[in-house]
Amino acid sequence: MPLMNVNRSRLVIIDFQARLMPAIHDGPRLMANARRLVGAAKLLDVPIVMTEQNPAGLGATVPDLAEAAPAIAKMSFDACAAPDFIDAIAGDDDLILCGCEAHVCFGQTALSLLENKRRVFVVQDAVGARAPESKEVSLRRLERNGAEIVTTEMVVFEWLRTAEHPQFRTALTLVK
Repeated sequence: MPLMNVNRSRLVIIDFQARLMPAIHDGPRLMANARRLVGAAKLLDVPIVMTEQNPAGLGATVPDLAEAAPAIAKMSFDACAAPDFIDAIAGDDDLILCGCEAHVCFGQTALSLLENKRRVFVVQDAVGARAPESKEVSLRRLERNGAEIVTTEMVVFEWLRTAEHPQFRTALTLVK
């Protein structure tokens, strides 16, 4: 089943942190797309899981996203090493991932999830790195290892499935 299913999805937001984001290439656009994903998830009752890498050093989640879910603090780059994260993603839901940095915390987490036989959808227009080539190489590696590479709009419209969905008009305002 290649399509994302709104009833079997979890949005996972990896390390969109205040001190890190100014250094991320195209950061404002990536954060805007993460906000769109959060808006759609809340509108369609998709659970949200969020992490923060070394919050004492990198700061808290950016204010625009902070209220989406309580952040799970971690020191390991791979969020799967944090027991609270594993508890938060328990089950077999599809995992829709966005965040930073593509080749470090984000990449290691996605690879671990794939290794553990989870279905992973990487929202490429809501994934960042300081250097564009780091993001590009990471996305290629993730795709080779079984991740589906998608966009924010693909997620929203696959979650809706039809223009007759009761939340269609509201969701449409998120992507315009």
